[in-house]
Parts: sequence; structure tokens; C-alpha cells
Amino acid sequence: MINWHWRSMRNTGLAAVVLLSLTACGKNNDSGNNVAEAPGKTTLLDSIKSSGEIKIGTEGTYAPFSFHDKDGKLTGFDVEVAEEVAKRIGVKPNFVETKWDGMLAGLDAKRFDMVANEVTIREDRQAKYDFSDPYIVSKAVLIVKDSNNDIKKLADLKGKKSGQSLTSDLGDIAKGNGAEIVQIDGFNQAIDLLVSGRIDATINDKLSYLDLKKQKPDVPIKVVDETNNASQSGLLFHKGNGELVTAVNKALSDMKADGKYLEISTKYFGEDVSK
Repeated sequence: MINWHWRSMRNTGLAAVVLLSLTACGKNNDSGNNVAEAPGKTTLLDSIKSSGEIKIGTEGTYAPFSFHDKDGKLTGFDVEVAEEVAKRIGVKPNFVETKWDGMLAGLDAKRFDMVANEVTIREDRQAKYDFSDPYIVSKAVLIVKDSNNDIKKLADLKGKKSGQSLTSDLGDIAKGNGAEIVQIDGFNQAIDLLVSGRIDATINDKLSYLDLKKQKPDVPIKVVDETNNASQSGLLFHKGNGELVTAVNKALSDMKADGKYLEISTKYFGEDVSK
């Protein structure tokens, strides 16, 4: 398999979803993010501080957000952001690597306290989970082999094979445009299948594509279309842990104010990806 350090498919949204997400974030009583805990109750934040660590779900196969470098060390934009958040809360990060298709189930089972994996803020997810303030803004792009001249826009996916994660937002876009979905476990596999000609296309995050082309400029793939609307991503939590979400939001805000967020963002993307 070609090791491109790429990602599994997800993360786009219509403008309406973004607006609804922002509205939901603004309603503290609805989201649960700032609901006061009952007096004397031990909160998840209390437990995290007591244990000295926060368990963080992430893929580890999704460059440049969460992947292993040439020395095998877990790294990436989301990993560094999560490490800095943990530091500012006063605990150590404990990363639990999980495939995307099992990420939400892992959070439900309380295998981790937070997910850091460029998770799109969507209204349906907000009904069940809490999100941090948005910290990534991106679009989705349609990627094909560079010799493919048949697929020029999303509508051309009708009847074509598109490699996607079955539970991803991007898989929904591919389905909506009539694609035949070929299930993939991660981004590496999708790019491998695309380059070998076993699938016709894949839909993915624009930031990830740009990172891949920066690292591997000779990869024989190209972008032929993109969604009109940007999606926003946030760190994901169990519902009803307002104190933890508030602490994380403060850490993110402070990182942006003192330049640490821009330092991490520039390292991976060359610009501030929160705007």
C-alpha cells in the first residue's frame, strides 16, 4: 500500500448546517456547554484533573491532522492542538487511536473524554454531543487520477466508484451525486485505490489534499471540483459536560490570543485555518 499519510472521508456541510451549528453553539441552555453543574457533583473535568490526564480519541492515520511521522511518533495539527489544550488545562494528553467509523461509538462507550479529529459541527451531532468553539474551517474537494478527463464536477460521479468511509459527511455528498460507494478504512487506502485505478474518485478535505501535494507533489491526482460552502470543525465531547467544554474553549481562545494556535496552524498549512 502506498503510504500517503492521508485521511478517511468526512467533513463538509451546507451553509444552512453551518448557520444552524453556529446558532446552536450560541444557545447555552440547548447545547449544555455552559450549564452549571449541581452543587457538590463531581464533574468530568474534576475527574480528569484528579487523574492527571485527558483521554483523546483520534485516528492516527489522517494526515496532516492526526498521523505517525517517519519515526512512528503520533503527531499532526489536531494532535498538537489537543496537546496544547491539555497543557493549559493542567493535565497530560492520552491519545486513543480509533478508526473514524468507530470514533463516535468509542466516545459513547467513554473510551475517551474528547475527540480531536477534525469533526464537522453538524446539527444532528449537536443533538447528542457537545462541541468546542470552531477551530477549523475548510471545504471538501473532488479528487480524481490526473489522467481522468471524464469526471469534471460532482454531478459526474453518477455511476462512478468513489472511495469513502460509510459514516462520513463526504460519503453523503458522494451518494447524493449518484456515486457507487466503495468502503475504505482510511485515507491511505483511498489514495492507494485511486492511484491504482480501482476507484474513480474520492471526496476529501481541501486542507488534507493541499498537505499531500506539498509533501508528495508527484502524486498523480488532481482536484476537479469543490463544494461551495465551508464547514466548521470542533473538538467533540460527551453531552452535558459544560465545565470541561468551557475549560477547553478558554484554552483555545488563549492559544489564539497569544499566537500559539497560529504557530501550529502555520506549521501544517501555512496560514490560519480557523478563519
